[in-house]
Amino acid sequence: MGQTLRPTKFKDVDLNDKFFDSLKAQYSEFSNWFKKKAQEPVYVIDEENGNGIRGFLYIKVETGKITDVQPPLPAKKRLKVGTLKVNAKGTKLGERIIKRIFDHAILEDVAEVYVTVFDTHTSLIKLFQRYGFEQKGIKTTPNGEELVLLRSLETTVGDIVKDYPFMQTEGKAKWLLAIKPAYHTALLPDSILKTEDPNSEEDVPHTNTIHKVYIAGLILTRMKKGDLVVFYRTTDISGKAFYRSVATSVCVIEETYSRRDFKDGNEFVAFAKDHSVFSEKELLDRYADGKPLYVAKMTYNAAFAKRPTRGALMNVVGVSEFPRWDLRPLTDDQFATILQLGEVDESLIVN
Repeated sequence: MGQTLRPTKFKDVDLNDKFFDSLKAQYSEFSNWFKKKAQEPVYVIDEENGNGIRGFLYIKVETGKITDVQPPLPAKKRLKVGTLKVNAKGTKLGERIIKRIFDHAILEDVAEVYVTVFDTHTSLIKLFQRYGFEQKGIKTTPNGEELVLLRSLETTVGDIVKDYPFMQTEGKAKWLLAIKPAYHTALLPDSILKTEDPNSEEDVPHTNTIHKVYIAGLILTRMKKGDLVVFYRTTDISGKAFYRSVATSVCVIEETYSRRDFKDGNEFVAFAKDHSVFSEKELLDRYADGKPLYVAKMTYNAAFAKRPTRGALMNVVGVSEFPRWDLRPLTDDQFATILQLGEVDESLIVN
């Protein structure tokens, strides 16, 4: 579980861990600041072997003017990423930290998220910029100059990833996509209720990433970039679909491919391995098995707080029983009704 963002308090984190040496070297006041925060919540990521930590995330809500940066920022409700350090071996961990930051930002209904970072941390800066953070100023400190990176949650730029977690719905096709329970639990977090404290979430490595790769025999290339997808988890008990099959979450399509778009199995594995539920061997076998193969990469934008059942999708939303519910187009009204039933935060929908 070395990828887990574990909620804890400063007082329960070992400040003498070698992980903090670089922060102490870069910020002379770090140790004093850390001790003052004793009772405050923080996330840590433990080393794979259980010895020490490899990631640390501290976030807090602020409302006043920010005067210690140039140019100063006017008073607004913001989420500040107070401290973030991660020894990442790849992109997934950084991506999951960003997702957790946005989960909090939406829950707290902030207007902006900001972080200050030294320009030497190039991979961290790239990670933030990928998700729409822009440099808005400089913070001059006794330790040197830091860049102020800010992401507005009040505006969008028309880019699926930079706008994440917001969804552009107007003029986009909408789909209902079935997924078997065995894969659903692995690909899409099963446990999040957005009305609960996000600290209480179970955090499982391959689930809490922003990007998902879904693999099927269905012709996923019917879906195009920007299309919206409601995942529909099929029943785990035969004959009980009416109550047991549920819509669970909504995603935005980034790209779709068929087998022939990959020159060989290795290229397919490289594309899918970080964000799919399958091992590299399973992916290679699937590529080689000769059965229809399609793949969709998407952003995971919202989990439903309430899960509309198959019964509700038929009776309330008006999805007809046939054709089969594997990849079904939805009308704008059906899509909107499903999101209402799922109690998706309305702020996530941009028309």
